[in-house]
Amino acid sequence: MRTQVAIIGAGPAGLMLSHLLHLQGIESVVLERRSRDAICATIRAGVLEQGTVDLMCEAGLGDRMRREGFRHEGTVLRVGGLDRRIDFVELTGGRAVMVYAQHEVIKDLVDARLATGGDLRFDVANVSLHDLASLRPTVRYGDQNGAGGERQTVQADFIVGCDGTHGVSRAAIAPQALQTAERRYPYGWLGMLCKAPPSSNELIYALGDDGFALVSTRSREVQRMYLQCDPQDQAGDWSDDRIWSTLRARLATRDGWLPKEGAIFDKTVIGMRSRVTEPMRHGRLFLAGDAAHVVPPTGAKGLNLAMSDARLLSRAFARFYRQGGEDLLCAYSATALRRVWRAQRFSWWMTSLLHRAPGADAFARKLQDAELDYLIGSRAACTALAENYVGLPVGPLWD
Repeated sequence: MRTQVAIIGAGPAGLMLSHLLHLQGIESVVLERRSRDAICATIRAGVLEQGTVDLMCEAGLGDRMRREGFRHEGTVLRVGGLDRRIDFVELTGGRAVMVYAQHEVIKDLVDARLATGGDLRFDVANVSLHDLASLRPTVRYGDQNGAGGERQTVQADFIVGCDGTHGVSRAAIAPQALQTAERRYPYGWLGMLCKAPPSSNELIYALGDDGFALVSTRSREVQRMYLQCDPQDQAGDWSDDRIWSTLRARLATRDGWLPKEGAIFDKTVIGMRSRVTEPMRHGRLFLAGDAAHVVPPTGAKGLNLAMSDARLLSRAFARFYRQGGEDLLCAYSATALRRVWRAQRFSWWMTSLLHRAPGADAFARKLQDAELDYLIGSRAACTALAENYVGLPVGPLWD
């Protein structure tokens, strides 16, 4: 079959790109190896920058987000048992974030694409990309697990790889044509979900003597919390009692504040790394989202960078199909990478600031404490944190 844009991966970048292209009358096909139920059930973080919230609304996807999401106009830094609230709205001229889980964003995007006849193909397998340097690149795929049936071929004007760190898109590019910069961190996060009411109206980033803790939320009945841990830990190493006792210690305040506790029904250990692969274009193949870049979760940038990539690509494709101009397509990699590296810098900074590095000497520990002391006491430093957290301004969606 023929289409204009073939999209590999039904994550936030792929689905949003397909939806934005539809709004501009541009055809696309989305190929996803997992089932629809699987992608809608995978629970991920969901702090949406102001620009992502605006994009959801501009694309006609904001109704449920506004009803069920939690608008956070600030966040709390807790150090040494004392709180310092960072007021996003005041420091950024009215900008804020929305806590709305990634799987809910995906549900909204899938529903929107299917409601308008979008071509989403789930449960595909053995995807391969061909003729990427030609004007007619192709994608071939088979049935799930390769069992039976003929292999299908999709011929497109362009292919966009939104299939994550282990997908086929980046692997289809010759290794010598790519440069990868990576940083692995000596700590991980134990993430857990529990049945409890919210412990706080806003996220709490806390640093205790032995490490980091984060209080977040998913709904009025389900909460998400994280603990710094050894990246080699297994979820089974952490009993419920150990999780709650560690959270109580790291989140302790001088006035006796305690988190709301409840039954824990999910535990996951998350490794932490920063990774950027560039350029984000090779011939007629473009990379977006985790296929090109990964950030540690501390700065809440992963989903937002994926949405930013989709915004840039949709505008570039709209320019190409309306005017025949390839200027925005040619500029895509450099433009996207500028934002990616700014987000990487912020994510690295927040991660380094708020975690206790194993084996750190007294000098490193004192420098970390001094940095936190400066941040808490400086309006300029708080403004820089707020500006980066709510997201740097984005350009127009369309010309």
